[in-house]
Amino acid sequence: MVSQKVIIKNPTGLHLRPAGILCKEAMQYKSLITFQYRGNTANAKSVLSVLGACIKSGDEIEFVCEGDDEEIALKAMVDAVENGLGE
Repeated sequence: MVSQKVIIKNPTGLHLRPAGILCKEAMQYKSLITFQYRGNTANAKSVLSVLGACIKSGDEIEFVCEGDDEEIALKAMVDAVENGLGE
């Protein structure tokens, strides 16, 4: 299991479009990919789970990846967030 914290840079937070991009990225990996925010855990492969977390710009989340490709998955998720998730 590996984990890393990252700050959401999108000006409007994780609304539908960036949440969809995040989920699409997560689904490319076999590992279980979740993130923790304010004591709650959300499945990064579920758009509803990501939207339900109500993440705003400047919020910090912690990705947790567990599985065969966990290292690669974690790097990809952090890179996607740091690159603005298409915005």
